[in-house]
Amino acid sequence: MTTVIDLHSFAERDLLVDALAALIATELTRGVNSNGRATLAVSGGSTPVDLFIRLANVDLAWPKVDICLVDERWVDPDDPASNERLVKTHLLQNKAAAAHFTGMKTLAKTASEGEAECARRLHRYQPCDVLILGMGDDGHTASLFPKAQKLAQAVDMQSGKICVGIAPSTAPHERMTLTLPAILAAKQIILHITGQNKKEVLNQALTDGAPEEMPIRFIINHLSEQKKPLPVFWAK
Repeated sequence: MTTVIDLHSFAERDLLVDALAALIATELTRGVNSNGRATLAVSGGSTPVDLFIRLANVDLAWPKVDICLVDERWVDPDDPASNERLVKTHLLQNKAAAAHFTGMKTLAKTASEGEAECARRLHRYQPCDVLILGMGDDGHTASLFPKAQKLAQAVDMQSGKICVGIAPSTAPHERMTLTLPAILAAKQIILHITGQNKKEVLNQALTDGAPEEMPIRFIINHLSEQKKPLPVFWAK
C-alpha cells in the first residue's frame, strides 16, 4: 500500500500545540472569509486538552465558528466521560466562548435511536472546514473501533449517513460517531497523536492489513487513493 502522510514531529508537546493551533486558526479564518462561517470538528480524550486550552485564547472570528464533535459517548453531557463536557470545560472558554457548539447527545435512550436527530443537528455543518482525529492504541479513530457492532455501516461510503450509533466491544459506553464519508468530506483532516507508543501504532497502521483490524487504515487508505496527504502532528 502506498501511503501519503505529512508527518509533523515536535520535540515538545507545547510546540506541537502552538503549531497545530496556528494551522487550525488559519483554516478556520479561510473558511470564514470564503463562506461567512467555518466549522471545526474535534475529538475527545486526554490528548487534545492542551490544544483546546491554547485554541481558546487564539484571536479568531469565534462568533462565526461552529464547533461539533467527531464522536461522543452516549452519556449525559455532565458525565465525566462526555466529550461535550470536555469541550465546554477546556475549549469553549475565554475568546472561544463566543463560538457556537452543537453536541451529539440527544434525549434518545440509545445512540442508534438518536441517529436521526443527531444527523439533523450536524447536517448544516457538513462538510467541516477542519476535522481533528485522534487514534487509540488499538488503531481506532473517531468511534470506529475494531470489531464494533455496525462498523461496516459506519464505514460504508455509500450509506448516505452522517453519523451512526456504534457499540465498541473493547471500550465502555455506546457511542455516536461521524461516518467515514462524513469524516473524509472534511476540507482539512488532521491526525493529532502524542507519545512513542502512538507513533508505533501509526507505523503499524501504515503497513498492509485489514482496515477492520485497525480502522485508522480506512482514513489512510482512502486518502492515499486520492493522493491527498494526511497531516499527522506528533510529539513525544
